[in-house]
Amino acid sequence: MALGETAPIIGIAFADILFVMLAAVMLGSALMVVLLRDIIRSGLAMIVCFAALAGIYVLLQAPLVAAAQVLVYIGAISVLILFAIMLTQTKAGPARLVFQTQSAAAAVAAIVLALVVAVAVGATDWGEVGERMHTATDTLARVLFDEFVLPFEVVSVLLLAAVIGAVYLAKREESGPS
Repeated sequence: MALGETAPIIGIAFADILFVMLAAVMLGSALMVVLLRDIIRSGLAMIVCFAALAGIYVLLQAPLVAAAQVLVYIGAISVLILFAIMLTQTKAGPARLVFQTQSAAAAVAAIVLALVVAVAVGATDWGEVGERMHTATDTLARVLFDEFVLPFEVVSVLLLAAVIGAVYLAKREESGPS
């Protein structure tokens, strides 16, 4: 039995339902990043947030951007952050951190940012965005993987060397010359 374009009982498109679910997962995990006390769990929630955003990119028919989201943000940056936290975290940290005392200013900044985003979304003409985005993604993919393959690979090797160097420096013994 094949599924149609809309859900049978409620009459809403499956793509819209999936978008709402991915947006809810993304917002929920973004809140967990900020609100969780354990920094490792916050990092894992950040990975879930990035994965939900990649799913939204797929829904917008931008597979290259979704792949870049997975490779760069989940595969490189999030893992690098988690490694850095695990290699450098000490148990002798202060009980109350500085950023925990700035919650009122952060709430005001969040409300201002939400208003700016709402105004920008309301003022945008969304009719032609899809066609422009599809063309730009195809052009970017051709340029990146045809003309700039060598620099792309050189940067990946450089990032790998940086990770290896960071692990070496974090695990180096503190004993100096005696």
